[in-house]
Amino acid sequence: MSRSTELQKTERINAAHGLLARGLSVTEAAMSLSRQFALSRRQAYRYIEEAQAISRPMPAAEPNTAVTFKLPPSLVNLIRARAIAEGTTISEMVSRALRVFLDEAGGHG
Repeated sequence: MSRSTELQKTERINAAHGLLARGLSVTEAAMSLSRQFALSRRQAYRYIEEAQAISRPMPAAEPNTAVTFKLPPSLVNLIRARAIAEGTTISEMVSRALRVFLDEAGGHG
């Protein structure tokens, strides 16, 4: 059996949070979650426990798509150094830069 992705975990915790917010008991919520996502009851209870620990639903991260492009090595080195200094990844640095560029350009496409 494969491990859940972060997006799947977030969706399941948010679903559990929603069931509890609607007033279902822990047992009812676990049974519903188990059926909805084809989970074992044990795993459903784990998601219920995580949902009980949060005050509101978690934001779901958008999945990433791999993109390949070429950059000069000097630019890659600058991006890599900045990412290390900020404790992030090259991918996150490029994503942030492109979002800023698109926002300043007046749109998302």
